[in-house]
Amino acid sequence: MQKRPLGNTGINVSRLCLGTMTFGEQNSESDAHRQLDRARDAGIDFIDTAEMYPVPPKAETQGLTEAYIGTWLKARGKRDEVILATKAAGPRLEHIRGGPRFTREHLHAAVDTSLERLQTDYIDLYQLHWPDRSTNTFGQLDYAPDPDEDATPLEETLAALKELVDAGKIRAIGLSNETPWGVMRCLHLAETLGLPRVASVQNPYNLLNRSFEVGLAEIAHRENVGLLAYSPLAFGVLSGKYLDGARPPQGRLTLFERFQRYTSDVAEQATRAYVDIARQHDLDPAQMALAFVNSRPFLTSNIIGATTLDQLESNLASESLTLEPAVLEAIDAVHRRLSNPCP
Repeated sequence: MQKRPLGNTGINVSRLCLGTMTFGEQNSESDAHRQLDRARDAGIDFIDTAEMYPVPPKAETQGLTEAYIGTWLKARGKRDEVILATKAAGPRLEHIRGGPRFTREHLHAAVDTSLERLQTDYIDLYQLHWPDRSTNTFGQLDYAPDPDEDATPLEETLAALKELVDAGKIRAIGLSNETPWGVMRCLHLAETLGLPRVASVQNPYNLLNRSFEVGLAEIAHRENVGLLAYSPLAFGVLSGKYLDGARPPQGRLTLFERFQRYTSDVAEQATRAYVDIARQHDLDPAQMALAFVNSRPFLTSNIIGATTLDQLESNLASESLTLEPAVLEAIDAVHRRLSNPCP
């Protein structure tokens, strides 16, 4: 398993990261432990979770994902062989602390609760799940400033994270669902005020959404703040299993109506084109989509998720797949014709 540096932290992480947001909803605790065991056997040492998981978020299951990882860590030991990442929930989830914010009080409470569920003394990478301000997130377009915005100042947030770093509770910090402005502003505050430096940004990136390339890729390159790519299979759409209106019984889009980001007509058109490329070159469409993400120079780690061990095995196989120039040229030809249908 190839390793890549996590920003300037001195930490190296596997190029594939195990995503866990299905643990506690689509996957039981025993399922979760089997996935974690198989990922470790395959060389994955990077695990990503969040305090709001599993997804879809709801009060009765919130925190189960971290708890399942915690019982696995306790049972297996060897905490120092795992790079563990989790996230603080942003605003609007009222069932978490009455509505989480990135204030000093909320972040200290969030970290302490996550540590308890994870049954560990420290978190390797602590991320802000989405901004505590009005901005475009989760596919929202047409940015409109909010004149009544009540955002926690980034200075306060980073100062609180510094306290947690100094206390030894977290080793490094990252952002998620963030914009170029947000990343650069955090880097500026870190440099000028002696606050923790952002090591990574976890944003969506896949064949249907390459918007990271527009502004953030240059920041990743010049500032050494690499991408942790989530949804590399676009909720499984890029496997081709949802084409022509198909809805497999246990598919995420079948089970949860909220996941509509990758289901438009133009998304289906682009997906069909990418699946055709894979089949023309005797490739598995899902593995091709993952291998494309793996090949990006601005990538730190590709977050793969699965609900079955068979799916996990297929995803793991992408690590050894190198796409030929003809495949990459065909992918880029589709991208030029159908650019970012699902930003």
